[in-house]
Amino acid sequence: MKRLLILSVLSAALLTSACVTVIDASDSDDLAWHGENAQPFDAARAECRASTGEGIRSDAFRGCMAGKGWTRG
Repeated sequence: MKRLLILSVLSAALLTSACVTVIDASDSDDLAWHGENAQPFDAARAECRASTGEGIRSDAFRGCMAGKGWTRG
C-alpha cells in the first residue's frame, strides 16, 4: 500500500511538471511581460491597445504598458 501511494505521488509530480514545461515552452507574446505592483495584465493590455492603436511590438504600446507597471523581458 505504501509503495502504491509513493508511486501515485511521483506520477502526479511528473505529470504536473510536464504540463508546466509545455506551458512555459509556448511562444506567446504575453509570456514575455513582467510586472511588479502592476495593474492586472489583461486590463492594461486592452487599455494600451485601445489608446495607442498599435501592436504589442510598437514603442508606443511598450511605453503605455510601462506606465501601467509592465516591462517586456
